[in-house]
Amino acid sequence: MAAVVLVATRLLRGSGSWGRSRLRFGAPAYRQFSSGGAYTSVPLSSPLPGVPKPVFATVDGQEKFETKVTTLENGLRVASQNKFGQFCTVGILINSGSRYEAKHLSGIAHFLEKLAFSSTDRFDSKDEILLTLEKHGGICDCQTSRDTTMYAVSADSKGLDTVVGLLADVVLHPRLTDEEIELTRMAVRFELEDLGMRPDPEPLLTEMIHEAAYRENTVGLHRLCPTENIAKIDRSVLHSYLRNYYTPDRMVLAGVGVGHEQLVECARNYLLGTRPAWGSGAAAHVDGSVAQYTGGIVTLERDMSSVSLGPTPFPELTHIMIGLESCSFLEGDFLPFAVLNMMMGGGGSFSAGGPGKGMFTRLYLNVLNRHHWMYNATSYHHSYEDTGLLCIHASADPRQVREMVEIITREFVLMAGTVDVVELERAKTQLMSMLMMNLEARPVIFEDVGRQVLATRSRKLPHELCTLIRDVKPEDIKRVASAMLRRKPAVAALGDLSDLPAYEHVQAALANKDGRLPRTYRLFR
Repeated sequence: MAAVVLVATRLLRGSGSWGRSRLRFGAPAYRQFSSGGAYTSVPLSSPLPGVPKPVFATVDGQEKFETKVTTLENGLRVASQNKFGQFCTVGILINSGSRYEAKHLSGIAHFLEKLAFSSTDRFDSKDEILLTLEKHGGICDCQTSRDTTMYAVSADSKGLDTVVGLLADVVLHPRLTDEEIELTRMAVRFELEDLGMRPDPEPLLTEMIHEAAYRENTVGLHRLCPTENIAKIDRSVLHSYLRNYYTPDRMVLAGVGVGHEQLVECARNYLLGTRPAWGSGAAAHVDGSVAQYTGGIVTLERDMSSVSLGPTPFPELTHIMIGLESCSFLEGDFLPFAVLNMMMGGGGSFSAGGPGKGMFTRLYLNVLNRHHWMYNATSYHHSYEDTGLLCIHASADPRQVREMVEIITREFVLMAGTVDVVELERAKTQLMSMLMMNLEARPVIFEDVGRQVLATRSRKLPHELCTLIRDVKPEDIKRVASAMLRRKPAVAALGDLSDLPAYEHVQAALANKDGRLPRTYRLFR
């Protein structure tokens, strides 16, 4: 114990050999760099004297960030974006989806999504494909939308040749065995059952609002396979569709994190002069229909009381989605509509940062903050190459459906009113921020490159889009909103619809200056 006390005393007093060495070596070095040393008069905004000037990495021009595009002899486009790193994302995007199924059985694109990366001419099973990708640290995915089908792989850049060869085989040489098709039927049935049981109604409402807005044409066709078509889709039906839409002139091979010349060479090796599994005959029944906006209403009466059971069950809600036609992503008004959608914003009343916690979008300030019984109010913008749809989704107790619909129609009418400069600048900043943050991820860059080149044969870079966003003026918002309000509405409703206003009343409310529904009188309630 005495030894411990002696050591502590020496440390505190600085006496003995320890104290002498501390004074000899520690003190000068400490004084030289401390705030009380030789540089007390140098402000923090100025460099320290005697310190070498730092050399920062610079980018000599924009050419290193340009998307390079090459078109092969068969019409296939090869697009690449340079991004440094060990891994790359490569995939094939095809101008194919549910909107092209008018002359085919509805649900084929949904089937092809589930069949992706199954057995091919070179690979006997999906497991063999996954094992091949694992050698390069790779993962794969396939997604279909209404107008695009995307096969993608992320893997080590050194395995680019293997990845492109695998993608070509998956897209052009699938075996589509009876066993695989039967397993896909089971997967589709399960997905449809799961869709009807989910507490979140947004995927189902999105299907319904498209069906109402584009009645039986193009993007209004079912994206998911109808139950009655599951047993009808077989290999011959799939080959008939693939023969028309899986052609080189409708494809883009996109890559991020790869050299352009190397990607073009791989495309020539695996995608040029290749005979697909369904034959090389010319496409005979390609649907070139332009989307026809019709407006209308689609309803689904359903008991939502037991959608989420448990100790704290989810309340019974009625869900409404109202939409109006906007514009395609090829038009100049696309960005004003994108800013308008961001300005409306919204979300769930119990989401993180909900009402009263700093949210400044209109649907938070004017709807969720003022009406405590509203569970959700969210704006969505769906855009395609020939049309677009701006929607507001709202959820509330079935007894307050009429009031909820009137609140939403009022918000639509206010879109064409005065636009505050501060809220507009906030929406533009938020849109640019979301754009730039999303484009930090390699898979997002890949999808952006592929979709833009597929639609326009070129790509607008992020700084170009930010410049266009900054140029949006309040009068642009008012102009596009006024034009949108002259259209017939599309309405989708799910749940207890006993108090749902008539479609004609919703249409009349959107035509009124105050957005109010026509008054109705009941003798008995």
